[in-house]
Amino acid sequence: MQPSGNDIRFGDAIAALYQDHLVPLIFAPYAVDLVARLAPLAVASVLELAAGTGVVTRELAARLPPDVQLVATDLNASMLAVAQAQGTTRAVTWRQADAMALPFADASFDAVVCQFGVMFFPDKVHAFAEARRVLRPGGTLLFNVWDRIETNDFARVVSNAVAGLFPDDPPGFLARLPHGYFSAEAIARDLALAGFAGPPAIETVTAISRAETPGIPALAYCQGTPLRGEIEARQAAWLEEATAVAAAALAAQFGSGPVVGRIQALVVQAAR
Repeated sequence: MQPSGNDIRFGDAIAALYQDHLVPLIFAPYAVDLVARLAPLAVASVLELAAGTGVVTRELAARLPPDVQLVATDLNASMLAVAQAQGTTRAVTWRQADAMALPFADASFDAVVCQFGVMFFPDKVHAFAEARRVLRPGGTLLFNVWDRIETNDFARVVSNAVAGLFPDDPPGFLARLPHGYFSAEAIARDLALAGFAGPPAIETVTAISRAETPGIPALAYCQGTPLRGEIEARQAAWLEEATAVAAAALAAQFGSGPVVGRIQALVVQAAR
């Protein structure tokens, strides 16, 4: 299923909550992992796709040599505005850009990096082909995607809890998109169709998600992702109730104090 407009819309309210809650909850550990894989490679220029609020960008700026050119892009201006406001330890070129039509010349970058953005690309083969086009020969495409929702504890519990509020038309954003592109076989096939000749290296990476209260992941998922739009489209006044129901479900499974859950993703590396 292709993402709808609501699925890829990250407005100002979502962007702020995303940075404050989702980034430390689930994105930060994978940003460290992704950049650690890139750091040993000899690269002079890196393009980041779907940079969001800049968690990977900040890690790239901190970990890579200062002479490496960094270009960070995202489709959503609201996300880039938050990223720029967060700042980086050195200069980064920020640019609003669509991964489906990259505004860069062929063979412009040594590496293309994308954290948890590939799932949102409406035509993944085309997006991979665009990434390959802007890579120099021998360059690296490095990205990660979430594994199936059943392997990601907080997302699973929140999705099920919110679905229970709308039994006739349950919101399915979390399972459909963030956790909807988890097949290693499908990923390898799409990369091959995009022109990547060799088989990609695909590794499953499990980490731990922590929050001080169950209300934090409930707020993060219900109001800091496009799940918010799905809830509001069904019953706008129920956003707070949906968040409270999700928090109660998380507390029932993980306790009412600090909560700990599993997160799991696939990390993919392909050579140009």
